[in-house]
Amino acid sequence: MPFANFSNLFGRSPIKPMQEHMAVAVKAATELVSFFDAVTRNDWDAASNIQQGIVKFENDADEIKKQLRLHLPKSLFLPVPRGDILELLTTQDSIANRAKDIAGIMMGRKMAVPASMQTQMLDFVRASVAAAGQALTAINELDELLETGFSGRELTVVEKMIQELDELEEKADKLEIGVRTSLFALEAQLPPVDVMFLYNIIDWIGDLADRAHNVGGRLQLLLAH
Repeated sequence: MPFANFSNLFGRSPIKPMQEHMAVAVKAATELVSFFDAVTRNDWDAASNIQQGIVKFENDADEIKKQLRLHLPKSLFLPVPRGDILELLTTQDSIANRAKDIAGIMMGRKMAVPASMQTQMLDFVRASVAAAGQALTAINELDELLETGFSGRELTVVEKMIQELDELEEKADKLEIGVRTSLFALEAQLPPVDVMFLYNIIDWIGDLADRAHNVGGRLQLLLAH
């Protein structure tokens, strides 16, 4: 994998590998859009290929996380505590984990999305993925923040990004309510076990946006130091 030479990647700071980790985690989440598109087309071969890609991204993220934890110095020459960096890393990693969970259970059960809900569901997935993408955009500013000592114009820029992340998470929440309402209306027409798993998937897609939002929350904690 392209992250093998961690001694070169780290240099004096863990920020670059943190950004690399977040980029891979968001790639796993982003693939869910194509995955759900394949599911709605009942193209399980394509869905399987995409799901395997998500698993690979999640594995790559795990490896970067492992190496980060192994190589992170006990004392950082950074204006932020080591523990806060590790908490941010764990939060980032949870995005890739949740993406793998969603694709895995849907693939394993070959879960169909009711036709009348497919457009809504795709919009919901895109909104949650957009939140993850916005969290990555904010994390990519970490090195600039360090250079400016977490102050000045760069701080304002990142605070605005986090505010936009809040708005994207709220949008995902509203779409989740709509999807749940649609499923509730269809419950009597569907096998109870299918309904149960569909509600579970809806929860997890919403959770993806929540986890992205939590990355923003962790970043805000770093800004407060």
